[in-house]
Amino acid sequence: MDWGALHTILGGVNKHSTSIGKIWLTVLFIFRIMILVVAAERVWGDEQDDFICNTLQPGCKNVCYDHFFPISHIRLWALQLIFVSTPALLVAMHVAYRRHEKKRQFRKGDQ
Repeated sequence: MDWGALHTILGGVNKHSTSIGKIWLTVLFIFRIMILVVAAERVWGDEQDDFICNTLQPGCKNVCYDHFFPISHIRLWALQLIFVSTPALLVAMHVAYRRHEKKRQFRKGDQ
């Protein structure tokens, strides 16, 4: 995919979005990417090291940690990023599909 095709698809998406929605999604997306890339690994990199288990049984630390924190913070942020991005991607795919259908109908009409 070249930059022109991407620009065309995003142009179609922008036609159906409000200004506030565009700004909100952009800020939210950039903020989440920044947090995920810059801070997440340093803050939550080795979450299990400082976790203390009250028994010396092998594997207790893992089981206790998994019980208290069923999903890691980094994975939670990644999931949130995916869920925030998915609607915009679905709209972009729909716009691309509609444009493709219009071109196909136009070609069919020329023949």
